[in-house]
Amino acid sequence: MSPAAAVHIHGHKLDELLGEWHGGRPSSQLLAESVRQLVLDGRLPPGTRLPAERELAGTLGVSRTLVARTLDRLREAGFAASRRGAGSWVKLPDSQRRAGVSGGWFPTSDPEVLNLAQATPAAPPELSAAADRARLRLTEHLGDHGYQPHGLPVLRARIAERFTARGLPTGPEQILVTNGAQHAFALVLRMLVAPGERVLMEHPTYPNAIEAVRGLGATPVAVPMVDDGWDLDLLAANLRQTAPRLAYLIPDFHNPTGVLLDGDGRAKLATALARTCTNAVIDETMVDLGLTDDPPPPPMAALTERAITIGSASKSFWGGLRVGWIRAGAEFVQRAVLSRAAVDLGTPVFEQLLLTELLDDADAVLRRRRDELLERREVLIEALREHLPEWRFRVPDGGLALWCDIGSQVSSRSSVVAEQSGVRLAPGARFSVNGSLERWIRIPYTLPGDRLREAIRRLAGAVEGARPGQAPSALTGPVA
Repeated sequence: MSPAAAVHIHGHKLDELLGEWHGGRPSSQLLAESVRQLVLDGRLPPGTRLPAERELAGTLGVSRTLVARTLDRLREAGFAASRRGAGSWVKLPDSQRRAGVSGGWFPTSDPEVLNLAQATPAAPPELSAAADRARLRLTEHLGDHGYQPHGLPVLRARIAERFTARGLPTGPEQILVTNGAQHAFALVLRMLVAPGERVLMEHPTYPNAIEAVRGLGATPVAVPMVDDGWDLDLLAANLRQTAPRLAYLIPDFHNPTGVLLDGDGRAKLATALARTCTNAVIDETMVDLGLTDDPPPPPMAALTERAITIGSASKSFWGGLRVGWIRAGAEFVQRAVLSRAAVDLGTPVFEQLLLTELLDDADAVLRRRRDELLERREVLIEALREHLPEWRFRVPDGGLALWCDIGSQVSSRSSVVAEQSGVRLAPGARFSVNGSLERWIRIPYTLPGDRLREAIRRLAGAVEGARPGQAPSALTGPVA
């Protein structure tokens, strides 16, 4: 994006995004790190024109010299560019330098970096044997053209059977196989929502869903979660007052809080959707990851025809599969297939065969997965109570992470400082529609126990440097 076409962020808005970035001891290094984190978190998009030095200095209450040095640091690191007469704007490092960039959501191959930003488990041990079986079945498809816009019939049947077993009668004609749940949501958005229309979302919620809504030019409408989950009266009032074109909801082990919406709550939600004639995308990505002995509530789609369900193999099995699905009426699925042709032509055949094999033994695989997560959740809880006892969290009903109240508005600042200690975090603002939630951090329990303990040990030392009145040292250690 050329600087002439860039969106200008005003000083007061940048100040709001930065939050408590200096703890009473401002420095150009700390300001540059905080701006860099905003870029990596996606809250300061590349191409955004930065305020003039004089404006930014006045808004932040720092010297113009400090702002000038900050811009020098950002340009040197590849996160800003400037041109005489055109000012400065945000950019990402070029491809040669980006290999050294860490933080945010960029993956890393550095074994010294403990990644707590992604709540994604490793592949189960059963995957290798399933891949061997899938390779044998692949030969049956090699004489065909390989395009399956609906998905392989055998996989659609397996997915439909799992819905039926949960109390939601489903036929293969109601299933569309996609390239993950995010792809499924993007397809539904494309079909049902126009630029400028509203999409109701929980607050906090899954960050990539927020980006999908904004990427379409639609407006996310945030409904705050409360301590024990959903304020359904508030949600219903928002449905009436804002008239969203669509709702995006995660009632099954909500990301990031891990809360489960019970049966009575689902019935109340279904009534609210029906009264306002609102369609809802129900994200079931975490549905297989319940960590209690309580019987699961019915699927939302069993209670209302307004529910379009999306799901994925990424959390239950492995993110590298990149296979998801839409469950809806047969007519909607057929329309989705026609709409899909504008963006892709189907999901890879081998991955579909591999997931089919895993689903044939799903109960055993998922039992092992849940046992592993229970053990790691306890390790994380013990480590937090030992090293960060002031942090507060609700032990989740399921899912992959703890949603931690860290006690002060320093979530983004803590993530910057933690990166210097080799720990990558997703600050609370990443899960926010409006850049708030600075008291919160999501901590997954997907790493092995010894790495979780080490991550929290490092994090405790780093967080001390993020408290108000503290100033972190210069960047050192394994993280660039």
